[in-house]
Amino acid sequence: MVDYRVAEYRSRHVRLRWQMLGVALALCPLTLAEQGRAADLSDGLVKIGIINDQTGPLSDLAGPGSVVAAKMAIEDFRQSKPELKVDLVVADHQNKPDIGAQVTRKWFDVDGVDMVADVGNSAVALAIQSVARDKNRIVAYAAVGTTDIGGKQCSPTGLVWLHDNYNLVTGSVGRLVSKGYDTWFFIAADFAFGRNMVDQSKRVLGETGAKALGAVFHPLGNADYGSFLLQAQASGAKVVAFANAGTQLVDSMKQWNEFGMNAGRQKPVAVLMFLTDVHGMGAETAQGLTTVTAWYWALNDETRAFAQRFYKLHHAMPTAPQASVYSSVMHYLKAVAAAGTDETKAVLEKMRAMPVDDFYARGARLRADNKLIHDFYFVEVKKPSEITTPWDYYKVLQTIPAADAYEPLSRSECPLLKAQAN
Repeated sequence: MVDYRVAEYRSRHVRLRWQMLGVALALCPLTLAEQGRAADLSDGLVKIGIINDQTGPLSDLAGPGSVVAAKMAIEDFRQSKPELKVDLVVADHQNKPDIGAQVTRKWFDVDGVDMVADVGNSAVALAIQSVARDKNRIVAYAAVGTTDIGGKQCSPTGLVWLHDNYNLVTGSVGRLVSKGYDTWFFIAADFAFGRNMVDQSKRVLGETGAKALGAVFHPLGNADYGSFLLQAQASGAKVVAFANAGTQLVDSMKQWNEFGMNAGRQKPVAVLMFLTDVHGMGAETAQGLTTVTAWYWALNDETRAFAQRFYKLHHAMPTAPQASVYSSVMHYLKAVAAAGTDETKAVLEKMRAMPVDDFYARGARLRADNKLIHDFYFVEVKKPSEITTPWDYYKVLQTIPAADAYEPLSRSECPLLKAQAN
């Protein structure tokens, strides 16, 4: 039986719908069993926290859907381990690092949260990484792009489950430059993700002999992209790359079409794009856009089966971040069961020792820099006439093997590697 508890976080900040610090969505506890001998658990249960943007510009790609995915993982885990009790708490960080850090610190210090998943904002992730490192708690990151999380700011307890900007950039840049698209201009979100994405792109472009002709940065949640698009057009670059996502990308592409730039010679590229972004802008606007993704719901029968279950609960097909939240929560719970405890070090050892082998990733393992190593896919949005099934927007142009998708450890700035070497 599922029981729900609301844990409110009051805030001075007023947002669209809620006035709270985090979001009082704490859907807990999801009690997996009332009988049977539990493992050696602090407080007699496992506590998992989902923190992300629940109502703002990044909420469609993760948001409430990530909560649905986490609940599905817990309920599926229940089938094999009904004796373990699990609480799920949820908060909205409002895309503000101070709120994200404050909520997670309270979770760790007061509420006994053992593991956090999702986050979905690079600036917030960097703040949470610091708190989790100090408190020795596990965080599994989904849609967090900055390479610092798995690089110079890496942590023994911070796990990169979905992607970083290196994965996204190398797949797009390498393929397009080989086709002659050798000059690029960037329209990017002005926070940690966007700036890191542009830096990574410039580095990869330089390695291929291509050129970055410029970049402009817009505030998070910006609505008018006219001046940025005109600067991109004036640059004469063959590619206009959008390093933003969610409603930011949706609005950017709608205005791209309104300005008639879809009929021009410049190629738009979404360096980061999610299924819900395509749905939001419509296939007519999105057709021909390319991106790199870690997962797609229509890859095979197994991914479709998960997607259909998810759709019945959320009324939208799952995005890659939402699928990764299911995977990370499930793997964490399996590790707790295998370790017989929720003590961080013991659970991490099991998470590293056991492969992730589910519909999200087959035979994937955590590397020494705490990145889950799996394949990626270079995809293109279909023409409206090619779409025969609702939400089936992508055609996969290329599978990018895990061996080619990640920055070599020899180039990593992660201090964990130096510590291991010593």
